Amino acid sequence: MRESGEPTVVYTDGSCLGNPGPGGWAWAIPDGRFDSGGDLRTTNQRMEITAVLEALGALGPLHEVPEVVVMSDSTYVVKCFQDRWWEGWRRRGWRNSAGKPVANRDLWEPLFSLTLESDRQISFRWVKGHSGDRWNDFVDELAVAAATQMRGIG
Repeated sequence: MRESGEPTVVYTDGSCLGNPGPGGWAWAIPDGRFDSGGDLRTTNQRMEITAVLEALGALGPLHEVPEVVVMSDSTYVVKCFQDRWWEGWRRRGWRNSAGKPVANRDLWEPLFSLTLESDRQISFRWVKGHSGDRWNDFVDELAVAAATQMRGIG
């Protein structure tokens, strides 16, 4: 659990068996709450974004969780925030630098509402996947299990 004044750390991960294919997402607060779920037909990138959306949506009120550090092995998610890709996307009318429509806009927009338009301080940090980080490995296992469950349903 977090100490008073310390940011809440949440690990997120997405998985997809085939791309597209059945997918899973997961999040966990170290030594705290966690959750996972899936989709029958999706992509890995969509599951990575969904994991962050689900995690931030599950946090308590602002006065209880004023600062959050999202740990992700997805450079797609982390670089979007660290390198401020979203500024260019919005400026170009939701077009990427190649002039094509931004993929996964239907997920990015609500995520930006939760992050950029919030009084909560939210930062993103990259963690190397499959490198022995206990909590990254934990959310990876949950996401893969959710994707596997989706494969059994589909």
